[in-house]
Amino acid sequence: MIRTEALDRLPVRTAVPALRRALDDRGVAVLCAPPGTGKTTLVPLVLAGLTGGGPVRRVVVAEPRRIAARAAARRMAWLLGEQPGERVGFTVRGERVVGRDTVVEVVTTGVLLQRLQRDQELAGVDAVIIDECHERHLDADTVAAFLLDVREAIRPDLRLVAASATTDAEGWARLLGDAPVVEAQGVSYPVEVVWAPPARPVKPPHGMRVDPALLTHVAATVRRALGEREGDVLCFLPGVGEIGRVAGQLAGVDAEVLQVHGRAPAAVQDAVLAGSSGGRRVVLATSVAESSLTVPGVRVVVDSGLAREPRTDHARGLSALTTVRASQAAGRQRAGRAGREAPGAVYRCWDRAEDGRLTRFPSPEIKVADLAAFALQAACWGDPDASSLALLDPPPAGAMGAAREVLEAIGAVDGGGRVTERGVRMSRLGLHPRLARALLDGARETGARRAAEVVALLSEEPPREYGDDLAAALRTARRGQDGYAARWKQEVRRLSGQVEGAGSGGARSDDAAVGLVAALAFPERVARARGDGAFLMASGTGAELRETSRLRSAPWLAVAVADRPSHAASARVRLAAVVDESTALLAAGHLRVRGEEVRWVDGDVVARAVDRLGAVELAVRPLKQPDPELVRGALVEGLRREGLGLLRWTRDSEQLRLRLAFLHRVLGAPWPDVSDGALLAETGAWLEPELSRARRRSDLGRIDAGQALRRLLPWATGEAVRLDELAPERIEVPSGSRIRVEYGGEQPVLAVKLQELFGLAETPRVAGVPVLVHLLSPAGRPAAVTADLASFWRDGYKAVRAELRGRYPKHPWPEDPATVPATRFTSARLKRS
Repeated sequence: MIRTEALDRLPVRTAVPALRRALDDRGVAVLCAPPGTGKTTLVPLVLAGLTGGGPVRRVVVAEPRRIAARAAARRMAWLLGEQPGERVGFTVRGERVVGRDTVVEVVTTGVLLQRLQRDQELAGVDAVIIDECHERHLDADTVAAFLLDVREAIRPDLRLVAASATTDAEGWARLLGDAPVVEAQGVSYPVEVVWAPPARPVKPPHGMRVDPALLTHVAATVRRALGEREGDVLCFLPGVGEIGRVAGQLAGVDAEVLQVHGRAPAAVQDAVLAGSSGGRRVVLATSVAESSLTVPGVRVVVDSGLAREPRTDHARGLSALTTVRASQAAGRQRAGRAGREAPGAVYRCWDRAEDGRLTRFPSPEIKVADLAAFALQAACWGDPDASSLALLDPPPAGAMGAAREVLEAIGAVDGGGRVTERGVRMSRLGLHPRLARALLDGARETGARRAAEVVALLSEEPPREYGDDLAAALRTARRGQDGYAARWKQEVRRLSGQVEGAGSGGARSDDAAVGLVAALAFPERVARARGDGAFLMASGTGAELRETSRLRSAPWLAVAVADRPSHAASARVRLAAVVDESTALLAAGHLRVRGEEVRWVDGDVVARAVDRLGAVELAVRPLKQPDPELVRGALVEGLRREGLGLLRWTRDSEQLRLRLAFLHRVLGAPWPDVSDGALLAETGAWLEPELSRARRRSDLGRIDAGQALRRLLPWATGEAVRLDELAPERIEVPSGSRIRVEYGGEQPVLAVKLQELFGLAETPRVAGVPVLVHLLSPAGRPAAVTADLASFWRDGYKAVRAELRGRYPKHPWPEDPATVPATRFTSARLKRS
């Protein structure tokens, strides 16, 4: 029996007529409805004709998470008075509950991606609803792009709704071709904001780590909320580990403590979503409860202010979730959970002043995540670089390049980025491409069952209590009776069925099989021991084990999970398997390189024959007669690292470089650029043949830099002969002295004793630029600086004369310096001559 009263209470029903008109007119629409209005449950039933009249249509609802897909299907079935699998069903990875009468099917976006790759027409489907599209999950963005392609090319009749829990719908409306935006008003009650920062500063999150002091404070805030408010408490935490730790600190509270996250057993999820049976509840949840799920009975929200987002370090081949400050939009979503059924309160575990500094929205996953799976989906769709896909944000070029390299290395795409038959098979396994490679190739080497067991462990990281030894974790999962072990066994069955009959597995032990499959998944993370629990991965990144790890004595590891905190030089190994060198070579053979390496190391040329696996050196021997070109390259690298000071520079050669730099700056071509960058870029033009004859650092020190620089003079144009005219090394002054010109500053500098310039009315010029004259006392100390001698003789000389004539009485100080000859001698010496 349809629960009409419950359906009529859903606020979104007032927006249904406008949504129907939009779909009838345009075939696309953006539906904005706050959480709890019924957009996830009533709208699919209406569009399918199961309530509210209208023809029966088949509707697919795409949810970002498995827990949300199951919950939505169960809620819709309940509203119809049915069980899931009748007219409403669901499909998530490893579980399908549908029947022949099913017209509304709730799926995860990942499942819908797989379905689109197999059947682009979506035969028999009349409408698709992409729910919670504001969360900007990569799968949801990709599904939307593919569906827009399908509508444009082959299914213009396919109706498409992007459903968002926020009013930030302009981007989606533009993406869907200026689709109509239909807004539903939610029934929300006032929510009081209580700012509850920790009494003492806590360390900011980094990597997966959260300061234990903050978790203690969150637990204390939950206790405070229970004492100050009525109703159930919903507490937001970033991940499963933090939920477990806070749950442990809430032991003894007068309430039932429940944990909601993607890994929670279905029975627990159902209990939370069913509501309270009488007593108070504390629900500890990840961001899954922000908008995807309705938790009845909540009057209070305690918000830790943290969330988890994917991050990828492409340079090191590391990708993982990282803890970040939740966005302002997430904060609003979380707070709104307290005002769904009655007035409520939100306790925010941060200072009010911090709130304005939070980001407005969470980062779109396409901008921060590993894009290997996305790139494979795009290649299978026939658009390898995703340039034609309608996406709110284009994929970053660097991340796409790194993804292409991964796919090419595992044989999923060819050199042109086009998908191979192997790549198509990988895309249909419902796994990350790395894990798909490990399953397919591992099944041949270890047998289908064992490969599936290891890949299932890698696809959902085991609980921390399983330890960091992947082989030991496998044994724990096999005999385990916990929720993780149950999900793992279900996934093993699914994956085994994908590769049945692929291989027998030979005589490898379980430990050897685990190591091989892990190495096949992450070949650039095979690592050789460096001693004391430290390893070097083939990618070049260091890795370290915990002091208590039993893996510390292993000669080689296949690192499955690692993260690198921003302040650390090495990654921390969280999950790995022991392997030997032959296994590392089998899995990562494409990274093996043999050849001569001639490099600048520790201040000199080092020449070696090296056999390496990525950055890991397998064997090394010295080279007696290295390739001269490689030696030359190493010497140039040395000059780049340590500077041109490795050459022999005399005072004259340094002065020549300054003169040439001056002429290049003032006159330009054909006078050469002699900056470090320019000289290093043109070593062949000025350092040959000496550079090609050199073999080591000491040989560089014998190259006369000044003689080499003269090769750069514009001999071909004839201008070279004018060097001394345009930028003279010395200038003859009226006394007859030839004074060196210094070219190191903005203007050439002539430092000369004042008496030697008597009678010189105009400032000397070089290349048309007046020199900066440093007038010196008879003792050689600065007396004045001028670029205008005429002005100095007229206005400045009198003051200098008055100050210095008493100090240097033996030198001439005429009242009119233009009337006496210039001299470098004393007055007495002048009389004698």
